[in-house]
Amino acid sequence: MPEAFLYFLWQYQYFSTKKLLTTDGEPVQVLHPGFRNLDSGPDFFNARLLINEVEWGGTVEMHVRTSDWLAHRHQDDRAYDNVILHIVWQDDFVTTGIRVDRPDGTRLPTLELEPITDPMLIDRYTLLADSADAIPCAGLFRNVHPLRLTAMLDKAMLQRLERKSAGVRTVVEQANGDWEEAAYRLLAVNMGFKLNAEPMAQLSRAVPLKALLKHRDVLAQAEAMLFGTAGLLDSQEPPDEYIATLQREYRFLAVKYNLVDKQVAAYAWKWGRLRPANFPTLRLAQLARLLTHHASLFSLFVGNSDVHVLQKSLQVSPSDYWHMHYRFGKVSEKTAPALGMNSANNIIINTVVPLLAAYAHHRGQPAFLDRAIGLLEQLPAETNRLTELWDELGLGIQTAFDSQAAIELYNEFCSVKKCLNCQIGAAILR
Repeated sequence: MPEAFLYFLWQYQYFSTKKLLTTDGEPVQVLHPGFRNLDSGPDFFNARLLINEVEWGGTVEMHVRTSDWLAHRHQDDRAYDNVILHIVWQDDFVTTGIRVDRPDGTRLPTLELEPITDPMLIDRYTLLADSADAIPCAGLFRNVHPLRLTAMLDKAMLQRLERKSAGVRTVVEQANGDWEEAAYRLLAVNMGFKLNAEPMAQLSRAVPLKALLKHRDVLAQAEAMLFGTAGLLDSQEPPDEYIATLQREYRFLAVKYNLVDKQVAAYAWKWGRLRPANFPTLRLAQLARLLTHHASLFSLFVGNSDVHVLQKSLQVSPSDYWHMHYRFGKVSEKTAPALGMNSANNIIINTVVPLLAAYAHHRGQPAFLDRAIGLLEQLPAETNRLTELWDELGLGIQTAFDSQAAIELYNEFCSVKKCLNCQIGAAILR
């Protein structure tokens, strides 16, 4: 029995609370179970208990067996000196002879949960824990009340926004507090579309946005800095006229902005299993156009609540060369596309929304968070393997808010079987 199940039982008091007795026969009344401690130290803090008619306030620690207290060496850790109740699944005193004492030598009260827990609850938990389904509760999912589903999706969405917001704040710190530079770096990573996210991150750190913006009136110069520092110009032999122009511009600009030693290795870029529209060359050409087309991406991203304005602003066409090329020197029979609607929506979801959430935290202004949520509610739901799984269960995903919440629910709860931390799982157990 994992300790997580004990946390669940204690937090929601899912055991027989009538005539609670410690292993020494002392009566226990739970005035307040306390709050779950997610850091180091005892498992619950600020608990209030009545033990043998004496009120106690302090922490509560849980283990599968009584002897685990010594196995975990809590007797040597002063952080456990104020534990007022030791909760165990099984008291193994008979087999080990171990009882737990306080530092002053008095007995630490111990409560054994197994004898007072409904076997049906244990069976339902085992069913979830042992499920081979991608979503452990798939077989019981349709029995959950819709309001419970909505509440859990809201929780998952807020958790996702907070997690992504923390990632954005890290990028802002790396950019020395420059939000404009951070917006550029986030956009570049997003335009790597997972497979090329890492080389895009390296490139955006190597080529400062300020250097690119100084040349926003000459698109070829911005392209030269990006393609050259990406390591994609060196091997283009024999070069066509466009490539020769980029190589010439890069040689000058690389010296001017100290880019020579910052090149990304050409082999870092991934091409396999990509549609031509996602080739890194075309994405870099689109990125160059976006950066030079807008004087301030950050203002564009945080200043708009109308999703249609953002979509239109992001759907840019690269320079003429990339209308007929997906890679250097290879003319395409098909016209290379501008940044499409799906890609624009992807950027809004994965760049603009997290940026707004982080900025709301930075400024202490929830209005920016409301704007982020509003954008998600205006966008159509994403379609991928995970959203299809939820659709099969009848979750009813309609907007990007729903799909993002469903993705978070799967990744952070279902795939790691944290059913006890999920309101859906908890409802099924109850």
